[in-house]
Amino acid sequence: MLARLSANEYGYAALQEQWLQCHSDSYSHIEGFVNMSLVVMKFGGTSVADLECIRNVAGRIEEERASGNDLVVAVSAMAGTTNNLVEYASGFARIPDGPEYDTVISAGEQITSGLLALALQQRGIPARSWLAWQIPIETDEAHTKARISNIDSSKLEACLANGQVPVVAGFQGLSPDGRVTTLGRGGSDTSAVALAAALGAVRCDIFTDVEGVYTSDPRIVSQARKLEKITYEEMLEMASLGAKVLQTRSVELAMNQSVRLQVRSSFKSLPGTMVVNEDEILEKQVVSGIAYSRDEAKITLVDVRDRPGVAAAIFGPLAKANVNVDMIVQSTAANGKSTDITFTVAKNDFERALEVINSSGEKLKFGDLLTDQTLVKISVIGVGMRSHAGVAKKMFETLAEKGINVHVISTSEIKISVLIAEEYTELALRALHTAYDLEAG
Repeated sequence: MLARLSANEYGYAALQEQWLQCHSDSYSHIEGFVNMSLVVMKFGGTSVADLECIRNVAGRIEEERASGNDLVVAVSAMAGTTNNLVEYASGFARIPDGPEYDTVISAGEQITSGLLALALQQRGIPARSWLAWQIPIETDEAHTKARISNIDSSKLEACLANGQVPVVAGFQGLSPDGRVTTLGRGGSDTSAVALAAALGAVRCDIFTDVEGVYTSDPRIVSQARKLEKITYEEMLEMASLGAKVLQTRSVELAMNQSVRLQVRSSFKSLPGTMVVNEDEILEKQVVSGIAYSRDEAKITLVDVRDRPGVAAAIFGPLAKANVNVDMIVQSTAANGKSTDITFTVAKNDFERALEVINSSGEKLKFGDLLTDQTLVKISVIGVGMRSHAGVAKKMFETLAEKGINVHVISTSEIKISVLIAEEYTELALRALHTAYDLEAG
């Protein structure tokens, strides 16, 4: 089971007392138990990019272990490895067979887990690698985008009880029919959070090449500042809207399972950014950050017959094909008989989306199909937007002052997103960052 009471829900004092009373080799069978000494550490591709980086990671693990914590480690593939594997698989088919594709692209994490286990052993730390099927980490059958359904934690608990550090290959799972699945790009984050939930870890630390979560991309906005804390909801929006620090589904899972997350640097021993419940942040900023995503492809169906069921006829087949649709805009013609429907998908879903739409063309009866892959999504995010007016007004005025045209708009309770031409990305980010007073002090 993944469900566990959080430390906030149960109370740290009570949890500590329970830990002392139940000190034994196996503890996670206690419903709601949080192991006050267990930390899950996850290291991304840039953190394990080469052998020297892997040795550095082994040193970070040794430091954490010396502080008295039990550790479970999840790892990504070495930087660039998954891209190479994707290229190999794509060399045989434009849209490769899902199970075989997953078999190929999951291999990178297997290599990293074994190498890190060897690096830890070299330091005298008992460690062993684990692949998803060995644990097992069970998923559904949605190859390339599988969702975790269950983790049997008993083998990892036995490994911990024997004083070993389990090094788990992230990103991968096991389908009901025994095939290897993958969790989508960045899926090692989800693996780590799921392990933390299943084992009742007190915290899940995500190590990456940045020192935490920033108000915007510091590579573009030099005045961006690191946040000490950010809410699950804000982090979920930032992750889904282009911030590359955490995978969207990992944040969603952490929020649902009350797993405390910390984003930290693999290369500097500094506190990172804690991802927490909203009630842990006393002073809520109206806007906490500005995110962007270049992974946007816009599709417009022109002159679609305006009748009941037309939206279902478009988006139903896309859902069945596992194509995630993001922004949707519908504009009805003056005659009231036809409509234009615009929506966006991730660029890696673009070809599949076109294939689905074209195969449904006779049923949909649209006039034309327009596409654009040269747009960027810019998003303003903040839980404070719930109680403050004028956020959208400031965004549109700022963009207008810079001569930036808005193509599509979408909103939620705590974010506003727009599609703009790609060449205005840096200008828009810097202007909005200044407009919302997010500059570093």
